Amino acid sequence: MSLKKRFDLTGKNALVTGSSQGIGKAIALGLAEFGANVLIHNREGDDEARQVAEQARRFGVKSDVVGIDLAEPDAPNQLYQQANQKLGSIDILVVNASVQLPKDWEEVTPDDFDLQVNVNWKSTLLMLQRFAPDMVVRGWGRILTIGSVQEIKPHPAMIVYAGTKAAQANMVRNLAMQLADKGVTVNNLSPGVIDTPRIQEEVPEVDERIAERMSTPLGRAGEPMEIAGVAIMLCSDAGEYVTGQDIYVDGGMSL
Repeated sequence: MSLKKRFDLTGKNALVTGSSQGIGKAIALGLAEFGANVLIHNREGDDEARQVAEQARRFGVKSDVVGIDLAEPDAPNQLYQQANQKLGSIDILVVNASVQLPKDWEEVTPDDFDLQVNVNWKSTLLMLQRFAPDMVVRGWGRILTIGSVQEIKPHPAMIVYAGTKAAQANMVRNLAMQLADKGVTVNNLSPGVIDTPRIQEEVPEVDERIAERMSTPLGRAGEPMEIAGVAIMLCSDAGEYVTGQDIYVDGGMSL
């Protein structure tokens, strides 16, 4: 099979959570460009999500929108049911949506903790429990979770968020071993500082030493499409020999 053919996703159905903006949007549109039908997700299923679906359809693929809050207890089941109704059985699952609540560690509340753990880790496991079995039956599937450089280089104001991303990466390694011989790869892609709306959010000030530690050797923030390029490889036949990996796309920040 030629390299170009290995990247071809024609006929595959993909779901990208948190794909109405930022990294998720870039990945969803990248998958569409390479031929995959894509389901766009955010909490509301609003105009922002519908605009991304319209952009995806310009590549000649099917695209629809689903609005589900992953903090809700039955969200993974709802997402599975609606994905099958709107697009069909999912071949490619990209778990991108997450909650980030920047706060000094001494001020983190039990509710802050529960929300981030439930959305960033628990819901990921529950989604995989729903979507992976169908992939196993077909003998082909791609699961990609979006992690963070904070797995190994945590921001001092994001102690819970960083912990959930580290837990997710461990879960990926665990499940990759169990699904590898079934035609399903499971990987974690960990961005560094990426120029998205989230990067504009207020984060508690940190001292100069920590700020320097959080900088990138390349001297700039990354662009969402720089994450999408690696995601396309991992979600296609070009990445069929890659599983259980935590791949950092971070401008050298993890060094």
